[in-house]
Amino acid sequence: MLTELFAAGQRHAPAPPDAFMERLVADAVRVQPRPAVVHRGADEPLWARLAATLGGWQGLGGLATATVAGLWIGFAGLADPAALIGADDTVELLPSTDYFALAADME
Repeated sequence: MLTELFAAGQRHAPAPPDAFMERLVADAVRVQPRPAVVHRGADEPLWARLAATLGGWQGLGGLATATVAGLWIGFAGLADPAALIGADDTVELLPSTDYFALAADME
């Protein structure tokens, strides 16, 4: 009996009224944020425009930090990241076992 009731509900799915859908769309459009319009003058220096393009002082700070870290790692010759933390042990994530051969033998 319950199955028949669900089947009848799927056959005759109620559609929302057009007036409700219009109000819903109008309300959604009303609450969407508007993009901020930024007017920059042509007399603004090139450095200021470039800094604004890269994300302001936060973006420039991140780029400067990454640059200094990259130079330090490059000049220090730290090719092995494990040397930074003093790890001498290695972990073999994929041992030399041939899993494809094992899988073929199982068939």
